[in-house]
Amino acid sequence: MAVRPDNRLLDAPMRPVRCRRCSAQVQVRKSSWQQTSVQWDADAVAACVERRSAQPGSGPNSNFFENCSELRASIRGAAVEGLLPVPDAES
Repeated sequence: MAVRPDNRLLDAPMRPVRCRRCSAQVQVRKSSWQQTSVQWDADAVAACVERRSAQPGSGPNSNFFENCSELRASIRGAAVEGLLPVPDAES
């Protein structure tokens, strides 16, 4: 059976977005207003104030970091300003 290629990044590639608070830059892709994919690199992890101050949880996902509120606001601002494309839900 042939594997179908994932063409989502062709339609909506990852774009750099910089946090307005700490200047951490991540790669972001919006699939819709409700869904956002974020890729962190080592520099962004080191720069993020909220991520550095987060307390580790317990269990197998103890290093899981849910989100940075300042980065989330920066990503939303980039989408609202048209700097980060959001695919049309009607398409």
